[in-house]
Amino acid sequence: MRNRIDSVSYSFLQICFWFGLFCGLVQASPASAEQAEKVTSGNPVFPGWYADPEGVVFGDTYWIYPTTSARYHKQLYFDCFSSPDLVHWTKHQRVLDSSHVSWARRAMWAPSVVEKDGRYFFFFGANDIQNNSEPGGIGVAVAENPAGPFHDYLGKPLIDKFHNGAQPIDQFVFKDHGQYYIVYGGWRHCNIAKLNDDFTGFVPFSDGVTYREITPESYVEGPVMFRRKGKLYFMWSEGGWTGPNYSVAYAVADSPLGPFKRIGKILQQDAGIATGAGHNSVINVPGSDNWFIVYHRRPLGETDRDHRVTCIDRMEFNGDGTIKPVILTKEGVSAVQTR
Repeated sequence: MRNRIDSVSYSFLQICFWFGLFCGLVQASPASAEQAEKVTSGNPVFPGWYADPEGVVFGDTYWIYPTTSARYHKQLYFDCFSSPDLVHWTKHQRVLDSSHVSWARRAMWAPSVVEKDGRYFFFFGANDIQNNSEPGGIGVAVAENPAGPFHDYLGKPLIDKFHNGAQPIDQFVFKDHGQYYIVYGGWRHCNIAKLNDDFTGFVPFSDGVTYREITPESYVEGPVMFRRKGKLYFMWSEGGWTGPNYSVAYAVADSPLGPFKRIGKILQQDAGIATGAGHNSVINVPGSDNWFIVYHRRPLGETDRDHRVTCIDRMEFNGDGTIKPVILTKEGVSAVQTR
């Protein structure tokens, strides 16, 4: 009889346990679902040490191509990230690495990716050359898909020399009035050049010059250009990339050739959010006047020079076309479809 009572008691306790657990799960499920549903991108927008992000739209998808932020000898590959809405991101690993670029040895940096004639061209810097005798510079890779895999397009750098004092790094490629341009340069000098139709070389300007210097006041590196309402905006990074005061300034002109007069800074550190905010790109939602700045920054308390993360915040304009100072956030941006 005692065994039967014990058995009944044990069964009753089991029922109570599982009923209580079920009630707890039911009560917890709304909160868990809310936590699982990402409302904003958050900053950083994806985990990992990534810098120099290139943001671009291909079709109905947003893409970010960053530098892998590590010591130079470990910067031998690129990951990229895709999103339908700027909030939910998918990682694509090693879309380009040094095994597909015979001349790249280290310091593969600052990608810029454009689509042309159904193919995707990936411009990058490699080797951090310090003079014209060292191998390296700015290269080009190509793929049939924006997620790669990309392979070296030329078998050699596209630009492998210092012109007008500009170190061949930090390239940005864009199309303006039917012409593709490359704007690039470190060491406080910036050049622009006209790419030829198949991206194998350059077309000289009307005066015979191939590399025209357009360096604005306080320029250091990281150039970006885009048009809005007929005006050409030129953005660049100032300060030292390892320091807290790394920042972004801009100028406005009618032509990619300038002249560019510095207007002022629009992105810089916030002592309550992050330091070293710089090396940006810009995303414009197709068919709209919605703009976002994609950039890297250093989390508070981080002292390692390579501990940089990729972030997105909204970029807004004043009525006269000047850019409002960007507010650094932890939340990032809300979901925005490309169409």
